[in-house]
Amino acid sequence: MAKHIYPCLWFDNQAKEAAEFYCGIFPNSKVLNASPMVVNFQLNGAHIMALNDRRPPNHFNEAFSFVIPCEDQQEIDHYWNSLTADGGEESMCGWCTDKFGISWQVIPAILGQLMSTPEKAQRVVAAFLKMRKMDLQTLINA
Repeated sequence: MAKHIYPCLWFDNQAKEAAEFYCGIFPNSKVLNASPMVVNFQLNGAHIMALNDRRPPNHFNEAFSFVIPCEDQQEIDHYWNSLTADGGEESMCGWCTDKFGISWQVIPAILGQLMSTPEKAQRVVAAFLKMRKMDLQTLINA
């Protein structure tokens, strides 16, 4: 039986560069091993494999994303600014894409609590639909 399941991210030829980029952003992260074809790394303690292969051409999209539940606005700002730097792109509702094309959801850890009733959920959703990067205080006030 498998011990655990982990994602494999398929890059054209930037697997090690991407692993090092992510390890520089997240705590408890490190490159475990690297070869020209495969890089294994831990991202905040979670195992991820990155693969270099140009056939067939693959492109990431929002059908797969990583979710980062953040404790406060400072943490939201850190991850958002780091991931959108150097060619990353902001999207809506806490979603962004990094310079490699990986999608991320940078959200408050308390988002579920903020939407604990249908009435609260409606107000919070109305608030974050107007946002790119999440503004925690605005969501709390909604």
